[in-house]
Amino acid sequence: MTIRIITLGCSKNLVDSEHLLAQFRAAGHRVLHDHAPGNEEAVVINTCGFILDAKEESLDTILHYIREKQEGRLRKVFVMGCLTERYRHELRTELPEVDGIFGVWDWPEILEAFGNRLNEALLTSRVVTTPAHYAFLKISEGCNRSCSFCAIPHIRGEQRSIPIGKLVEEAALLVQGGVKELILIAQDLTNYGIDQYRKRALADLLKQLVAVPGLEWIRLHYAYPTGFPEEVIKLMAAEEKICNYMDIPIQHINDRLLKAMGRGHTRQKLETLLHKFRLRVPDIALRTTLMTGFPGETEESFRELMDFVAGFRFDRVGVFPYSHEDGTPAFLQLKDEIPEKVKIRRAEELMELQQGISLELNEQKVGKIYKVLIDRKEGEYLVGRTQYDSPEVDNEILLPDNGSMKTGEFYQVRITSAEAFDLYGKVEEPTL
Repeated sequence: MTIRIITLGCSKNLVDSEHLLAQFRAAGHRVLHDHAPGNEEAVVINTCGFILDAKEESLDTILHYIREKQEGRLRKVFVMGCLTERYRHELRTELPEVDGIFGVWDWPEILEAFGNRLNEALLTSRVVTTPAHYAFLKISEGCNRSCSFCAIPHIRGEQRSIPIGKLVEEAALLVQGGVKELILIAQDLTNYGIDQYRKRALADLLKQLVAVPGLEWIRLHYAYPTGFPEEVIKLMAAEEKICNYMDIPIQHINDRLLKAMGRGHTRQKLETLLHKFRLRVPDIALRTTLMTGFPGETEESFRELMDFVAGFRFDRVGVFPYSHEDGTPAFLQLKDEIPEKVKIRRAEELMELQQGISLELNEQKVGKIYKVLIDRKEGEYLVGRTQYDSPEVDNEILLPDNGSMKTGEFYQVRITSAEAFDLYGKVEEPTL
């Protein structure tokens, strides 16, 4: 059959889809991902069920493909992922038109629905759907943290770290396929290895990944502040392959709210860690995620967060209004008392503040030369990134297309002008 997988939600879902695509391809099916051209006979929708907006997008996508099936353009519709893991019974009751509803871990059952069996020899194989020169490497599943706003432990269970040997094998296969940048992801990078090795083993993993021939950049996403292994900071400073970049969601800075969120640290401990990053890796780019409107957030505590962001000057910030998710400790114990318009207004204020900070930081880059990886061609420009920028969420550098540059290659680029979230540059010789 021709099978299309639609991936919704985060990059961790994308990795699951890529592994499943490899299984389907090995079984003899023609595989498509998202909106690649082709006439599919069956669709597998890998859903997200993290917050309200994501759940609504997942449901809208399922309903769209149900209509495609009813109108004769599809034979089968299957649904998997976080939404189905969380609401499997309800979906089976409400959506009888779906041919199969599977949870996060039901890969054997999904394959059986197509008349195939899970190929154990291909568990580290993937069909990469990102540009060929970068890929995500999921190093663990689940989470042992107790953040009161988060449904991930309920959906994905306790943390299960993938053994270092398997990850290095997967990394080597990806590099053989042309990948030059690996982006390490998990629900929590910080605790990687505790279940496998009885210690935080992120540094051990990184030491083996930097030895993979042909791999040029390693990037770290989704590190939890509490208990962060400081050996990783030393490695980042010493190893050229490890990008001077850290995605470390802090959510808030007010001690009372941090406690209510179940974050396990105080403002003082958080600031100490953040300053260690900047002291030991002076040119590090720090990305964080913030939440507005958590129950109990007053205007005073919100202003405390605003003042901290203004003073600390993160390189990148994402902001999300609080979503009162059923099954979470906050849903069971706290009242969602802050109006949605207040949550949104606070989020917009934070992003407006960060836009000004981003513009100032970008203007400081004008005239400097950076190693840039070209991601794609877009109109008259080639679009690339430095080690300080992750794909899709961070700054991009736009370069006039002179006809000689190639996507997936590195170049030395001088920055010529700056905007809040974009940089412009020109290639300096020689090419890296």
